[in-house]
Amino acid sequence: MIDRATKLRWRRRVRLGRVAVEDFSVNTEERLEKHLFKRLTRIYGVRRFIASWLMLMALLATGLVLQTRSLSGYYQSLQPVPGGTYTEGIIGSFTNANPLYASGGVDRAAARLLFSGLLTYDQNNQLVGDLATGWTLDPTELVYTFKLRQDVKWHDGKPFTAADVVFTYATIKNPDAKSPLQTSWTGIEVEQPDDYTVVFRLPSTLSAFPYAATNGIVPKHLLEKVPVNQLRSTNFNTLEPVGTGPFKWDVIEVVGTDADTRQQLLGMTANDAYYKGAPKLNRLIIRTFRDETQLIDNFLERKVDAMLGLNSLPDTISSLQGVENYSIPLTGEVLVFFNNSQEILADAKVRQALVKAADTKAIIASLDHHVIPADSPLLKKHLGYDPNITQFPTNKAEAGALLDAAGWVMGPDGIRLKGDKRLELKLKAQANSVYSKVTQMLQAQWLEVGIDFEPRLLEETEFQDAVALHEYDALLYGISLGNDPDVFAYWHSSQASLISSSRLNLSEYKSTVADRALEAGRTRSEATLRAVKYKPFLEAWRNDAPALALYQPRFLYITRGVLHGFEPRLMNNAVDRYNQVENWMVREQEANKP
Repeated sequence: MIDRATKLRWRRRVRLGRVAVEDFSVNTEERLEKHLFKRLTRIYGVRRFIASWLMLMALLATGLVLQTRSLSGYYQSLQPVPGGTYTEGIIGSFTNANPLYASGGVDRAAARLLFSGLLTYDQNNQLVGDLATGWTLDPTELVYTFKLRQDVKWHDGKPFTAADVVFTYATIKNPDAKSPLQTSWTGIEVEQPDDYTVVFRLPSTLSAFPYAATNGIVPKHLLEKVPVNQLRSTNFNTLEPVGTGPFKWDVIEVVGTDADTRQQLLGMTANDAYYKGAPKLNRLIIRTFRDETQLIDNFLERKVDAMLGLNSLPDTISSLQGVENYSIPLTGEVLVFFNNSQEILADAKVRQALVKAADTKAIIASLDHHVIPADSPLLKKHLGYDPNITQFPTNKAEAGALLDAAGWVMGPDGIRLKGDKRLELKLKAQANSVYSKVTQMLQAQWLEVGIDFEPRLLEETEFQDAVALHEYDALLYGISLGNDPDVFAYWHSSQASLISSSRLNLSEYKSTVADRALEAGRTRSEATLRAVKYKPFLEAWRNDAPALALYQPRFLYITRGVLHGFEPRLMNNAVDRYNQVENWMVREQEANKP
C-alpha cells in the first residue's frame, strides 16, 4: 500500500509541473510576440531591401550554373560510347548471305558482316591480314603461303582452321557448285601443311593474286555433308548462316504483302567472341527497300539511321539538321563502252570521233558532287598509268573530220548519213539522276557533230539483263578496278567471248597488241618492268578508242548524326564500308576529355 505522505508528494510534483508548463507557454507567447509577430509588421518597410537581396541571390545562383556549364566545355565533351542499335537502309533485296554466292548489294553486305576472308582492307584501302596474319611468296612467284590466326572461332563456337579454307576454295572451284567466283580460282591448287597454314600453287605468275583472297570463308563442319549441287539453296544461306565475322545472324523478317511494298529486315547481333574484339554496336540491322522514295521516306520517319544506294543528296534530306553526308572516292571508273561488234561502232574512226566530240570536263563540272576525272583504262593511282598516253582530248573539228573520212556526211537535218543509213545509236544506262544528266549532255555534245544518240534509262533488273547479254550500242556503266592495275577482265579479247563466265569485256574489244600487253603485265611482279609491259596496251586502247573514260565514281553514305569509327579515305566498292565495322559507334554522352 502507498502511504499518505507519498501520495501528497506526488500531488505536489504534478502541481509544480503544471505551473512550469504554464510559465513556459506564457514566456513562449511573449517571445513570439516580441521577436516575430511585431517584427513581421516591419517587413513592408524593408521590402525593397529584401527584394534586392533575393534578386542578388538569384543572379548569383544563375551565374554559378552558367559558369559551370561554360567551364564544362573545357574538361567535358560529347564522346562516343559503345552500345545501341544501328539500322541501314539499302535499295535492293536479300537472297543469299553465303559469300560463295552473294551477288547484289544486300547479299554482299550480309556476307561481309557475317563472314571473314583471309585478307581485308584498312581505312587507307591497303591490303592487310584478316583471318590470315600475312603471306609470303616463294622465288618462283607461283607459291603463296598464308599463316592463319589461331584465336578464331565460328559463331557456333567451333575452332577455325586451314581445313575450312581448303574446303571453301575446293567448293568454289567445283563446277557443280556454280559459284560466280569459280573463274578466278581455276587451275589454282590449295593445300594445308598444318592446321594453321594454307598454301596456294598458281599455274602461272599472277601479281594481283593476293587481292583475290578477300572473299569470305565458309565452315567445313556445317557444309561438307551438303551435296555440292544443293549448296546454293541450303538453309545455311538464308536462315542459319554461321561465320567468323564481327556480327552473328539473328533474324530475318519480311514486311508487306506485295512486290511494291515488301521490305526485308536482316537482324544481326554483335559477336562478343570476335577475334579483333567485340564490336562496339550491340546490334546492326539491314532494311531493304524497292526504290529511292521508300528509302527516303523511312529515313525521314527515323526508321533507318543510314541510307546507301542514292546517287545524290535529296533536297528533303539536305535541309535536315544533324545529317552527315559521306562522299568517298571508289577505285573504279565510269565509262561509256562502245560495242565494237555493232556495225557502226566497228569502225575505229567513228569511235575516235565519239571520244573527241565529248567534253568530259563539262560533264564533270555539271555534277553536284566532286569526282576524280578519268582519262585512261588505268586510274591515276595505278602502277603503269602514263599521263602521256591517255584518251584523245576534246576536239570537235577533228571529230567531224574523222566522220567525214569514215564516209558519214552531214544530212539536211543535222544527222550524218552513209548512203541511206543514218548515224544513229542507242546509249543505255541505269535510271538515276546522275546518269540522266550525263546521258543528256553526251547526247547534246554528239549531236553537234551529227551523231544521233538516243539515251535509254533502264530500271535495275532490265539494265542488268542488258549488261549481261551485251544488248546495247553503247553503255554508260561503272566498273570496279581495285588497287591493282590488272584490268585483264575488262579489255582482254577472251573476256568478250560468249563462253566466258564473266564476259566483262563490255566493249567486246579485240586487239592482239592489247592482249599481249595485258598478259605480260599481270605476270610481272617487279614494279618498273610491269609498268613498261602495260605501255603497249595503253597506246592501243587510246588509238582504238573502245570506250570513253569519264570519272571515278563515289560512294555516297548518308547518316543521321556522326558515325564514329567510320573513316575510310578510299574504297574499292560499297561493301568495303564494313572494313572497320567493329569500331563503329553511334551513342554519345558527356565525359571528361582524354
